[in-house]
Amino acid sequence: MQPELVGQSWTGAAGRRRPVGGVPFTLAALVVALLPIRPAWLWAALIAVAVAMPWLIGVLRPRRPHPYWRLSADGLQQIGPDGRVITGYARERIEELALTAEDGYLTVFHKFGRAPVGELSWMGFEPLAFYVTARRLGLPMRVLDGDVGRLSDGGLAPPGRPVPDHTAEARLLAQEAELLAAAHEPRPLPAERREPARLSAPAENPGRLRVLALGALVALLGALMVARMAVQFPDLVPLLSRMAAAGWVLVGQAALHAVHRRLLRERPVRWTITTGRLVVRRGRGRRRRSRELRVHAGDTAALVVGPGVRVDPISGRPGPCRLSVLAFDHRMGLLARLPADGLDEFQLVHELHEHGWRVITPGANTPRPSVYGLDGLPEVFAQVPGGRLVVTDDGLGWADAAGDVVLRMPADRIGGIELLTIDGRAWLRLHGSDGEEFFAAPLAVLRISRTDLREQARKAGLPVSDAEYDAYLSAAFHSAVAALSEPEADAAPPPEDGPVVTVDATRRSRISTYLASMVMCETAAVLGALWLGDALGGARQTLLWAVPAGLLTGLVGYWLYDRNRDQLHISPAGIAVVSRRGKVAWNLARGTVGGVGIDDSTDQAPRLVVWSPAGRVLRRLSFPPDLAELRRACERYGLPWGPPDADRRALPPPEL
Repeated sequence: MQPELVGQSWTGAAGRRRPVGGVPFTLAALVVALLPIRPAWLWAALIAVAVAMPWLIGVLRPRRPHPYWRLSADGLQQIGPDGRVITGYARERIEELALTAEDGYLTVFHKFGRAPVGELSWMGFEPLAFYVTARRLGLPMRVLDGDVGRLSDGGLAPPGRPVPDHTAEARLLAQEAELLAAAHEPRPLPAERREPARLSAPAENPGRLRVLALGALVALLGALMVARMAVQFPDLVPLLSRMAAAGWVLVGQAALHAVHRRLLRERPVRWTITTGRLVVRRGRGRRRRSRELRVHAGDTAALVVGPGVRVDPISGRPGPCRLSVLAFDHRMGLLARLPADGLDEFQLVHELHEHGWRVITPGANTPRPSVYGLDGLPEVFAQVPGGRLVVTDDGLGWADAAGDVVLRMPADRIGGIELLTIDGRAWLRLHGSDGEEFFAAPLAVLRISRTDLREQARKAGLPVSDAEYDAYLSAAFHSAVAALSEPEADAAPPPEDGPVVTVDATRRSRISTYLASMVMCETAAVLGALWLGDALGGARQTLLWAVPAGLLTGLVGYWLYDRNRDQLHISPAGIAVVSRRGKVAWNLARGTVGGVGIDDSTDQAPRLVVWSPAGRVLRRLSFPPDLAELRRACERYGLPWGPPDADRRALPPPEL
């Protein structure tokens, strides 16, 4: 029997009771509410039909399944809803499958080149299940360092020779070995002695019933207001009343759709764990047995607990999730995907192990020292006073105060020497020949400068990498050439061919600005209605259409501004502020940037600024970006984080 792996996708018939075409029918209801239709009962009935049509269609017509990916003996294929192959890569034409470790992007290498396919999570595959299935099918599978952008640019290595990521590939091989051992080791089923363990994920936002009641109340209030207008004006509803009815229709529909999306997202997972089987269900109410996920211990070889893939309940598209459980059978095939988002990983693994299940955790092979760095120092480092790290002809060594080498590390044990920056200080990481990290410490403790270690190791032929230093040299050369060819560097757009990291404003900041905009417009609408209400038919009548109009104005007004907001672009060439439509506000070359960070030295509110190497403020940002993502991007491309020293030029990367 040939192995087969099907990616997750929305393929079930649970699409009933979901609105279909909510936006078009809401617009149709608004148009009907504004039309002068006689008599009024027909006007109200047409509004009710337009409002109810999305929900009626959702009940009568199930949601169409989405395409899904499949890895089988026929190769890698994307299957459409009707069963036809949309995209296919035949097995005999696939020479190698490559997965980039940084972004999880799958690339197919074939006879005539390579074809980027997409992210594994977007395709509905988990890395371990895809890796095991590909190897069972006889397809070579490699894990490459970097991301797909660097792979496409040919920056990883010469063409045809990508650089492998030994650490990530070794981790997958270790998990495959554990899974292989679990599949072939006989495991008798123990007797049921423990009570069934029941785990339930708490709701992310409490008040599910209150939100449901609030949405239903708003929708009912809108329906009552429309019915009241139809009763009050049986022949023809006046224009102002029709405008108020349109506002109530918009508010009611928005409340119903918001509550529906909230209820779809908040369906907590419930687990029942016994020695013989696992039962997983979603939601708080009673579910039919056909909708439960059941896994029996006799059919299961091992359970892999870790990050996985989950289908979004709103869009129906697969994406990464924090926690899921993969059940593999004794032929190393994927038996079931069990959702576990929201559960505590430690408690879940503990209960599964206590009930006799074989559990594999991907993070078990990852070293997690209590204090990163100094715990890895050998004892001889502390026993030799005045010692320091030196580079010898055949590797690395630890020399005493007299210069005699008392501890040697031969070159055949060194798989890689990595220099990087952590919290503004230069650090050293040593990797073994198997790719695993076995030593890390700051260079200040080792009493050697970054430049000396890098240059001496390269002269001795040791595998040393200093990505920040190489990026700085490349950016410095690019800025020097750009300064000669483009005198006005501030108005030049950032390079489009290099890897660019886009840093946007945080979601919390955007939501709060949306709310502030709507509250401001709503306040202006209420004050205007109270002030000019007598001239527009009465304050009460004016409030009926001014309140929803204020909400709509605030929402649409900020959306028009938000779609063209500025974003921060970080690249090896420098830093730039570019709008979402591609207009460059300003651009600073790498050589002119001395620091990026928060300026709280003035009495004003702290702002994100860009300094020159001399400490002068070059630019201030008018929007609050995601600082954690911005700092990671700066560290990745060698941009110094924090204000520079005004007395001396701050040249990255930091030295001892």
